[in-house]
Amino acid sequence: MSKSVVTTVKYAMEEEYPAKNASVKGSANILPATSWSPSPEDAAKERALNRKLDIFLLPFMSLLYLFSGLDRGNIGNAQTDGFSQDVGLPADAINNATTLFFITFVIFQPISAGLGKKVGPNLWISIIMICWGVLTFANAWTKSNGMLIGLRLSIGLFEAGFYPTAVFYLSTFYPRFQLAQRIGYFYGMYAIAGAFSGAIAFGVFQIHGSLYGWQYLFIIEGSLTMFMSIVGLIYLPKGPSTAWFLTAEQREYAAHRMAVDSALSEQTTLTRRDIVETIRDWKFWAVLPFNIFASCPSSAFSVFLPLVINGMGFSGLQSNLMSVPPYLLGAIGLWIFAYSSDHRQERGWHIVAALIVQLIGLILVVVITSPIPRYICLCILLFGSYASAPLTIAWLSGNTPDPGMRSLVLGVNGWGNLAGVISSELFRSEFAPRYLIPFYASLGFIGASIAGYIGYRYLLAAVNKRRYSVVNGWTPEQIEEERVNDIRYGDKKYTFVYDL
Repeated sequence: MSKSVVTTVKYAMEEEYPAKNASVKGSANILPATSWSPSPEDAAKERALNRKLDIFLLPFMSLLYLFSGLDRGNIGNAQTDGFSQDVGLPADAINNATTLFFITFVIFQPISAGLGKKVGPNLWISIIMICWGVLTFANAWTKSNGMLIGLRLSIGLFEAGFYPTAVFYLSTFYPRFQLAQRIGYFYGMYAIAGAFSGAIAFGVFQIHGSLYGWQYLFIIEGSLTMFMSIVGLIYLPKGPSTAWFLTAEQREYAAHRMAVDSALSEQTTLTRRDIVETIRDWKFWAVLPFNIFASCPSSAFSVFLPLVINGMGFSGLQSNLMSVPPYLLGAIGLWIFAYSSDHRQERGWHIVAALIVQLIGLILVVVITSPIPRYICLCILLFGSYASAPLTIAWLSGNTPDPGMRSLVLGVNGWGNLAGVISSELFRSEFAPRYLIPFYASLGFIGASIAGYIGYRYLLAAVNKRRYSVVNGWTPEQIEEERVNDIRYGDKKYTFVYDL
């Protein structure tokens, strides 16, 4: 390492932790070799590259996630059209099937994410999509409770790897402090899927043919997923250096900036140390419980929002149509929080702010009984419901510089979808029509997650402060030795500062 680079390192640390009070400001990785910052002369290149990625890559990936959300939540729309009654299912069949969906969905996320890293995320995404598309299509011919459970378990298995693989894939194209708002746009499609699902169901249930309306819903959405998986197989590039929509100069520049930002190469090999370090990653395990608690409302409403609205006294058709505005507001809220988080280069307080919005919405939903005002409070609740999960993903991604370990952390973080198991068991038909018990439980979860995220942010700040006190007295040679040796791995190095 040159003397000028070492000076830059020490200066960055001093900027991050002023000696006067050793306070920890926003965030920044202190390693210039692992944090991308374009030079003024490269600003035009940067804008042109991001413009192409935002036009050719991000919208297509978001569209694929839209179909993931549609196929995950369409069982709730089908229920408003009499799905369980037509098939002759038990009263709690939908809740049980949703719970079992999330069990395979959670268990297989890290496994599927690891396979995605090994096979190649672009190829793996298409493979798992066509599999769950076929199973969604088959849902139209559900004949028994056992068949429904088998289908939902299988859909959960194949959908499990989509989100962590897709986020890892995007993280190979966008530097860390350009990533959160892109993940926000991407994850926003989960909320938009709810809106589309309600709108599509409203239209499909008007069809009067030889099949039930819910059968047409599964057929149409399953077919579209299969079609998009084939398109994705052709459309998605392996990585920035092979992106067909970039010029040769842009491909070279894109690969270079990702190499600088996170020491990323396009290798597909996971090492044993990646696995061991993921298991030992305290910062991930510390935030996981609060991620689960924070995700309970959004997980519940991805399936049960039409049923909650239906419990306010609106018809099945009205409930599907009225589910559109809350979902849209959820996406808008997410995009606002994600943009602000990237712009201010801060994660923790943005997550807490979104959770406070959720808390206010939950309190109002519990207190108010009149249908229309209560529906408005649901809109407030959903406005803050979708931000915490993608911002946590961006936070963990930025704080996990090694690409192999990052893919595993993002996969295991999928255990946050245990919130789906909890919410499926809470929003049972016996608590209809007001669902007060589920809402009371959600209040407790959100309150705990607010306290947890605040404590987590202060914990990372304390680690950063301690690292500054250690490195502050080091010579340039000691800093270089810490950077290149493998005694401490990735973010465990004293020369790495956690994003806050």
